[in-house]
Formats: sequence, C-alpha cells, structure tokens
Amino acid sequence: MARLEVVKGDITTFVADAIVNAANEQLQHGGGVALAISKAAGPELQAFCHNLPTVATGDAVVTPGFNLPAKFVVHAVGPIWQGGTNGEPGLLFKAYYRAAQVAVEAGAKTIAFPSISTGIYGYPIEDAAEMAVAALLEALADFLMIEKITIVTFSDEDFLVFSEATEGLFD
Repeated sequence: MARLEVVKGDITTFVADAIVNAANEQLQHGGGVALAISKAAGPELQAFCHNLPTVATGDAVVTPGFNLPAKFVVHAVGPIWQGGTNGEPGLLFKAYYRAAQVAVEAGAKTIAFPSISTGIYGYPIEDAAEMAVAALLEALADFLMIEKITIVTFSDEDFLVFSEATEGLFD
C-alpha cells in the first residue's frame, strides 16, 4: 500500500486525523480552501485562530478540527508566487514538510493536504505539485508513524497534475 496518494474530492469531508489548510500568515479564512474549511469547521475555528499569533511563511500551526471529520486542522502558510526567484520553492517545500511535522507532533497518523499556494497566491500548479511531492516524500521518510498522506484535489486539472507528479513512485 502506498503511503502517498492523490484523490479528487472535498477536503472538508475527508476522513483523516488531520487536514491541512492553505493559510495566510494571519490565519484569516477569507477565500478558497481556507474559507471552505472554516465554514465546515464552524465559527469556533476562526475564533480559535483569532487568538493565535501570526504564522511565518513556510511554517504551520495546528488547531482542533471542531465540526470537521478530522481531529486537527494544520494551517500551513505557503508563499505568494513572485516569479520563483524570491525563495518560493524552498518556502513551499518547508510549508508542506512543516505541516506534516506539526500534524505528527499532534498525534496524527493520516493527513490530507490541499494544493498549497496555487490559488490566489498564484504558484504555478505543475511546479507546486513537484515541490509538494518532494516535501511529502521526505516527511514520510522522516516520520515513520505517518500511515498515509493524501493529496485531496478539488479540480480535475489539479488531480491530473498531482497524479502525474506521483506517477511511477510506487511501482
């Protein structure tokens, strides 16, 4: 059984110990996957996040999942795309890796990830998928207690790109 998989679906209904939110530094859930997670979790999530300090780009913090099927939400802050020459690849790698790390520290064995930084932050999906897969494979190697990481894509296009990025890894 592969410990990394890609599925198309709704991360807010995905059953895992932890789901990852593509967050901003202030943990304000204004749009995209962050808004969907916030709505599904209920107002307690935004209230909880309101009392947390800002989170640096490339870092992550964990909160309860409240009304979600997941016990935890890991808020990972990816970089805003600025052409790729301002450290974006390293920061995106770090955001994925750190999200897995804080999930493990909270006790999660199964983790669901969205595509981080590819929405309003403008990170090119093909480049983001390669960086995500590299970071998640490293996390799986470093954190053996992780049973499964699932990349949950919302669109057909993202599913195809992430599927291609993982193609042949587990043959």
